[in-house]
Amino acid sequence: MTTESLASEQSRFVADVAAKLNGFLGVQQETMATISPDVAPLMGSITSLVTGGKRLRALMCYWGWRGAGGESAHPDIITAGCALELFQAAALIHDDIIDRSDTRRGGPSVHKRFSQLHEGEGWALDSERFGHAAAILTGDLCLSFSEEAFTEIGGRAATGTPARRIFNLMRAEVMAGQYLDILEEVAGPVRDRAGAVRRAQSIIRFKSAKYSTEHPLALGGALAGASEELLQGYSAFALPLGEAFQLRDDVLGVFGDPGTTGKPAGDDLREGKRTVLVGFAINQAGATDSSYIDTMLGRQDLGEAEVAEIRRIIVDCGALEATESMIEELSNQAFEALESLPLAELPLTALRQLAEAAVSRAA
Repeated sequence: MTTESLASEQSRFVADVAAKLNGFLGVQQETMATISPDVAPLMGSITSLVTGGKRLRALMCYWGWRGAGGESAHPDIITAGCALELFQAAALIHDDIIDRSDTRRGGPSVHKRFSQLHEGEGWALDSERFGHAAAILTGDLCLSFSEEAFTEIGGRAATGTPARRIFNLMRAEVMAGQYLDILEEVAGPVRDRAGAVRRAQSIIRFKSAKYSTEHPLALGGALAGASEELLQGYSAFALPLGEAFQLRDDVLGVFGDPGTTGKPAGDDLREGKRTVLVGFAINQAGATDSSYIDTMLGRQDLGEAEVAEIRRIIVDCGALEATESMIEELSNQAFEALESLPLAELPLTALRQLAEAAVSRAA
């Protein structure tokens, strides 16, 4: 196996998923156009969001499939990748509304785009409310498309199959994780502070880690007929990887370069996210500094000076160091589990590269 052959196979899959998405959404666009031309912005928002991106979930699914003996370029795994990309897009649309985040990948988020459409057209009533309502419906439509795409696979994804169970569980867990996230934002300040890190870990596991890495990898394996033993091995690798991936995202949400992340500096702090990083800071900082974080977290008018002060507290109290240590520990667990998987060289190398990129990324 050469680096070139791996890159070639992976690039072909990514291109196949993009083509499948274009074809699938093209058919949906024709259907929606028969309802009304006014529906076009919904389809445009979905198409824009699924264009580009890292394709992490689709790639994890693909190499799970290949590791279990699935053929390269098989239509079923391409369709599964399409379904995962549509599901992620739905989750991102709803996530940005929940987090009140106006930016996504360096441009306006979907609800912000609809608000701008309202303002540009000079329509009546409240532009922000229209933006949120239209984006919720767009996310719902995208979620419906994800299910429709997955069903296209046919027998491998039928009711009662391992793949269907994984796909259904993945979607339910993300919704539960989202709720735990918003619950912690409002209840966290009055809950047991000693449990802040534990609760934040639970949130990232169900809101992000499982659907980012564990379930996509297992889904690909299940579609290819993987044994239960192999699926358990996949989970032992992918779950700690997903948690490390999300922890890195949380660090970038506070310390990342806006030019690289595509989001304003300190955006997670304005959104009031009670991450593991913040949990460590609240527990380890002195009373005054801890109270400062509690007071400032979630303020939409948080300025550069306040963001800089929270960063200082996080660094000085050792919260950043503790989070980085957790990322390293989880990464080590993932790579250890990966090396014990009974995989051929090609999928093993591909998964190793994906894992390294996930935990060391800057965006």
